[in-house]
Amino acid sequence: MQKAVFHVLLGFFLALPAGAQTNQQPAAKDLSAWLRNSYASNRKFLARTAEKMPEEFYGMRPGAQPEVRTFAQLIGHLANYNYRWCSDAKGEKNPGEETDFEKVTAKAELVKALSSALTYCDGAYAALTDANSMDMVQGTRDDGTKVPVLRISRLILNLAHDNEHYGNLVTYMRIKSIVPPSSEPR
Repeated sequence: MQKAVFHVLLGFFLALPAGAQTNQQPAAKDLSAWLRNSYASNRKFLARTAEKMPEEFYGMRPGAQPEVRTFAQLIGHLANYNYRWCSDAKGEKNPGEETDFEKVTAKAELVKALSSALTYCDGAYAALTDANSMDMVQGTRDDGTKVPVLRISRLILNLAHDNEHYGNLVTYMRIKSIVPPSSEPR
């Protein structure tokens, strides 16, 4: 039995270099391309979620706890942070810093704010390359102070944050029996 396992493993390990030499394995994408593609998928879900949720539910919370954000506050929060972290990655002044979108309640204004923030981020992700991903940029903390961070860290943080809150938004939609964008038929 041990001999058979040895021969199977030996055959497997000998086949790996041969497969690599014949280009039978899919080409690995660079990290910046992966990040752009991941952001693009999540971006569509976020924008569609903001549009799809009826305005009457923008003020809802999934429970009675006042410390839990309303649907509108989550959309505003996403607009705020997409502007913040993408402006950090671009090395630019935050174009949305004059408005706290978490305090906006009207659906039309929030859909526009999130769409604008995501469009602004499109440029940050489009400009990212593996070569410039490790450049140091000034990251903005919650208290407004700046700290040096890697450009790519701002965009990974943004994607993770968007994904986290998309999961929250899905809960709000499911509570109201609305199919979230990621579950819509394709």
